[in-house]
Amino acid sequence: MCEVHYASAAGDAQAEVFERAVIGWVAAFEAKYSRFRPDSLVSRINTAAGRDWVSIDPETEMMLKLCDSLHFLTGGILDPTTLPLLWLWDYTAEKPRLPRADEVATARALVGWKRVQRQPGRILLPQAGMGLDFGAFGKEYAVDFVARLAADHGITSALIDFGHDVRGIGTPPGRPGWVIGLEDPRNPGVAAGRIGICGEGVASSGDYIRGFEISGKRYGHIVDPRTGWPVANGCRQVTVIAPTCLQAGVLSTTAFVLGVSKGIEFIQATPGAEGFIVTDDARAETRGFGGKYG
Repeated sequence: MCEVHYASAAGDAQAEVFERAVIGWVAAFEAKYSRFRPDSLVSRINTAAGRDWVSIDPETEMMLKLCDSLHFLTGGILDPTTLPLLWLWDYTAEKPRLPRADEVATARALVGWKRVQRQPGRILLPQAGMGLDFGAFGKEYAVDFVARLAADHGITSALIDFGHDVRGIGTPPGRPGWVIGLEDPRNPGVAAGRIGICGEGVASSGDYIRGFEISGKRYGHIVDPRTGWPVANGCRQVTVIAPTCLQAGVLSTTAFVLGVSKGIEFIQATPGAEGFIVTDDARAETRGFGGKYG
């Protein structure tokens, strides 16, 4: 669910223009980059894998440059070519199944951001079966873009919430900050606490909702492209507060894959970011989290 809560000082006319801009941009962004839409640009690139170059515009070239940066910053954990593994570990299937080791190896061989071929104005996935997916950062990118739209339209008080990826702008009227509930991964749908934000982004990553269970073992939806298997390091949830929603989302997903110790270190290495990691029986926080948000 996508929601934008805001206060408009200029009245209904400003609000109407802003709402049209948000709805139009979000619809166009999804139509262009969603892998779930067969007519999207991403789907056309994936369909042409191993065969044809696909023309792209300057906006898409910018998105691909962002992929370069995120792949580098996360040490390859955020890899936009992980789609073959996501297809294999399909938790949405009517009867999910446990892939064989050779199937995982075959899918892993199709993953590798550095294998993607790019020239000015076009892109090629060099091997049939490869696929792009911007799902690891696209929603958070969209949240930040809508925040910029709000600023461009004179909106100084807003909360953008796209499926619990959040960005606050200013403060709500008469209050010191936007209050964000923190979900309890052991009891989904119930808040385990709350924080106040002002001009920051919040994102959480976890495997306690999306996934499947076979023979008493749970397999979550977050797949580590380095191993080809769903993450199984004891983490249940990672929540990060950062200057932007994109930063928060990238940090939370990467920290989830890295595990508690390295994950906390990774978050702490980013200026302005704080967060915490919940495991089955414990919780770890960055050094500054308690003092700022506790």
